[in-house]
Amino acid sequence: MSHPLPALIVVDVQRAFDEWEAAGKRRNNPDAVARIADLLKVFRASGAPIFHIRHEGTKPNSTFRPENSGYAVKDEAREQDGEPVIVKRVNSAFIGTDLERRLRAGDISTLVICGATTNHCVETTTRMAGNLGFDARLVRDATWTFDRVGPDGDTHSAEAIHAMTLSNLNGEFARIVTTHDVIASLAALRQ
Repeated sequence: MSHPLPALIVVDVQRAFDEWEAAGKRRNNPDAVARIADLLKVFRASGAPIFHIRHEGTKPNSTFRPENSGYAVKDEAREQDGEPVIVKRVNSAFIGTDLERRLRAGDISTLVICGATTNHCVETTTRMAGNLGFDARLVRDATWTFDRVGPDGDTHSAEAIHAMTLSNLNGEFARIVTTHDVIASLAALRQ
């Protein structure tokens, strides 16, 4: 009998991304962290499992190095007592961590994934979740990314990258959902 409640996987809601923004990088979904806070509140109220993923940079100039200010989690998404924090050093929350073992031990089959950034750590974690056989739900309004310049020198907007990532993952690796969808389905499970 698998766990009836989904687990919330909160990926890399760290201050380094605020520093990127302050340095002039442009992002989409400005309300994403507020939606993550909404998800945390509802998951906590329903007693559903929550796993906090934190990125630890390994490159010398990484803003995600533990000694740098960017490593800290944003206040709205900080873990509470008893909520596990899993530190990763690559894009996937499943590589070099015990996340999969913890999920299997808890008999958890459904994962609700949110955080940053859509096309890097969120996407990599979501693809692996799907490949590992989890029922992955990616929360489209609770994740965000930044504008990027491609290998051809063209600038791609955060909105276009976000939309393309959702399109790539939809149906094959995950179900794309909204915060509202998740809250409604949790409420239905609790009845």
